[in-house]
Amino acid sequence: HLLTSTVSGPVNCCAPEAPTNAELAGAIGSVLRRPSWLPLPGFALRILLGEMASLVLQGQRVRPQVLLDDGFEFRFPSVESALADLLVGS
Repeated sequence: HLLTSTVSGPVNCCAPEAPTNAELAGAIGSVLRRPSWLPLPGFALRILLGEMASLVLQGQRVRPQVLLDDGFEFRFPSVESALADLLVGS
């Protein structure tokens, strides 16, 4: 899309939806038809990821506003549709 577009400047190449960790876990559970009620404690992530755990625990709210304004259409606009394709191969 960007190669054939007149967009210039920085572009956030990310999904249009930014779910919280709880929403993502719920979506994974829903797609896999498995329960997702057991959260991973923050201290465990800090042990596993060190300083990078803050990205997972606090997140970053980024939107691909330039792409959306330019009319880009996402193949998988929702977390559920992307996970369904990745995890169950729809």
